[in-house]
Amino acid sequence: MSTDYRDFLALSYEELEEKNLQAKSARMSRVPADKIREERLKYLTDEKRIKAVSVLFTDLEGRLHLLDYDKKFLVGAYENLTFDGSSIRGFTAQKESDLRLGIDWSAFYWVPADVFGNGKVLVFGDVIDKDGTQYAGDIRGVLKNYADKLHKDKKYTLNAATEIEGFLFAGRDAEKSYHQTGVFEFINTGGYYHVLPLDPLRQFIDTAAEVQRAMGFQNEKDHPEVAPSQFEINFGYAEVVAAADQIQLYKLLCRQLAANMGYTACFLPKPVVGVNGSGMHTNVSVSEGKTNLFWDEKGEEQLSKFGWSFLDRILSHALDLCLVFNSSVNAYRRLDPHFEAPNQIRASATDRGAMIRVPIGNHRSMRTEVRAVAPDANPYLSLYGIFKTGIDGDISTENLRAGGRYLPDNIQTAIDDFKSSKWIAEVLGSDVQGRYAELKQASANRCPRELGSIVKGSEVQFHHEVYNQSLWNLF
Repeated sequence: MSTDYRDFLALSYEELEEKNLQAKSARMSRVPADKIREERLKYLTDEKRIKAVSVLFTDLEGRLHLLDYDKKFLVGAYENLTFDGSSIRGFTAQKESDLRLGIDWSAFYWVPADVFGNGKVLVFGDVIDKDGTQYAGDIRGVLKNYADKLHKDKKYTLNAATEIEGFLFAGRDAEKSYHQTGVFEFINTGGYYHVLPLDPLRQFIDTAAEVQRAMGFQNEKDHPEVAPSQFEINFGYAEVVAAADQIQLYKLLCRQLAANMGYTACFLPKPVVGVNGSGMHTNVSVSEGKTNLFWDEKGEEQLSKFGWSFLDRILSHALDLCLVFNSSVNAYRRLDPHFEAPNQIRASATDRGAMIRVPIGNHRSMRTEVRAVAPDANPYLSLYGIFKTGIDGDISTENLRAGGRYLPDNIQTAIDDFKSSKWIAEVLGSDVQGRYAELKQASANRCPRELGSIVKGSEVQFHHEVYNQSLWNLF
């Protein structure tokens, strides 16, 4: 149907960037929630060209869900947006299905019409239980509450930035059809930094980077990665919840742009055996006001004692956290020492096989880089696990920095470690711990325990990020 006669909102990329950066600044400055809410409601009421508001939330495994609400309805009913939680894997049972969506008005985005459609804006939501409390399975809300409490009690700001690698494969549904084809087809074979200016991979990266800029990501660099058809598009540091939101948007827009171009953006950790897998290297730091608590000019590797303690706590709980960071069967193919695999439970300033790296930094940029996180992990859960453990976890008496121990090489072992972890029970609660383990076990049971040297159709077919519910039911 033609939309020429409809006056829907479609802003230029320059206008989008300006609006999104203003919203991001207000969010980083912690403008009071009621003030932002009133501003957004007034904007939605006054802007007649907006037809719908897409409300985003994430399930326990990390899948992003979108609900479109008619704008006029949302403005009048935003305090009572109910939905069926039993339809979301890992949320409520059928007999306890009703949940609500609360609107996080600070997490509001203006979006390119050529990617998301005319007349729409996006906002992230919090999942609210029937009694009005934060729903325990909504890890975004758990992370947000934790970050807010630390800021209130200790004036801490939790900072994060991720380097998310992915593959661009030929065909729009390369993952969904893999169980039939048994192959992913590269669209580029250049490798690290090497690509022709108008190569399909370069065109995809350029387009995705433009969309990110328009959405206020504050890009830093982008390039092809080591493996054929592999890409990485980096963006700046942000407060931890905003950083996790941007991870979800990054993967969403990459998938949509790839589909528009006739390709598939794939975030499986190791879709092709014999080449480097994809990671989500997670850079983190803690600041107090304008002071980076990880920086010490005279410290070891210029990392402060606070930073080393943070790092040691994560190493101490590495086995507890492994399933959080590597949540799919396929992720354990990536933990292969022949391809810069971060599977060693130790820290290093130089060795990229270490689970945690201490990059070169200064008083602004000093950080630790958790390299063992896969790109299909739930970003809210991974970041919550990192910060909660780094700040509140116990430190083992064993000298973990020296190495000698390794992360599991299969998901079954990681599930056992996760299920038996007292620390995870404390971090997530025993109910959420059990539900998450059950979800991971269901996927693992559909795949061979021994990974072998060939990517199996089942590890793609039952992968949680592939929107292929009908194939789950065929097992």
